[in-house]
Amino acid sequence: MSGHSKWSTIKRKKGVNDAKRGKLFAKLIRGIEVAAKNGGIDPDNNASLYQAISKAKSNSVPNENIERALKRLGGDTDGDDYKEIFYEGYGPHGVAILVECLTDNRNRTSSDIKSTFSKFNGSTGTPGSVNYLFNRKAIFQFEDSNDELINLAIENNCLDILENNNYINLEFNPSDFKKIDKLFKENNITPINSEVAYIPDNSIMLDSKMFDKVSKLIEALEDLDDVQNVYSNFDIDDKLLDTALTI
Repeated sequence: MSGHSKWSTIKRKKGVNDAKRGKLFAKLIRGIEVAAKNGGIDPDNNASLYQAISKAKSNSVPNENIERALKRLGGDTDGDDYKEIFYEGYGPHGVAILVECLTDNRNRTSSDIKSTFSKFNGSTGTPGSVNYLFNRKAIFQFEDSNDELINLAIENNCLDILENNNYINLEFNPSDFKKIDKLFKENNITPINSEVAYIPDNSIMLDSKMFDKVSKLIEALEDLDDVQNVYSNFDIDDKLLDTALTI
């Protein structure tokens, strides 16, 4: 199973301090603003904005913060010009890493990304060196499984159903994100996390020492202001996941 979902589980259950929560909220609001500037402020007619708002809500961004961001934009497209850029590289033990950024200064972002990879025993690669290992999928994560949830997923073209002791992960085509999200809401089923993410086709299994090195690089990348998301192809044993949740 992809480490992406396990990584999000670890972060969610361990929680974050106020400073990191504030930084996360700022990044999610930036994603909303960029999506709105590129496609309009109506999420019903802007799939990227709908996804950005859904992800923000999954991470407990207050509704008033989201509404304030959309009102601030209105029809105005002036302001900082953020561009979406991807960086690719490898971390310790050959783990592939795909870094999604929103930046108004490509040189600054490139320098920060490269120095962070280098500091934590990784290396950046050329465009295309890593992204072919990943596919975009709509992800819906739940703490508990039941027949209603499974049947609803299967009836609506679920690509994969992955379970362990901590959660169940449902994967759909990314273009179906809005439809599936609304379907769950109509049936009063609430995911603990929902997003469109890059999921690897194959994963590298890590032991505890290997995971410790890789996780330090991922955390450092996520802490950079211009980084929106970090995707990787590691996996860890469920027992190690349980241990990570108690640290």
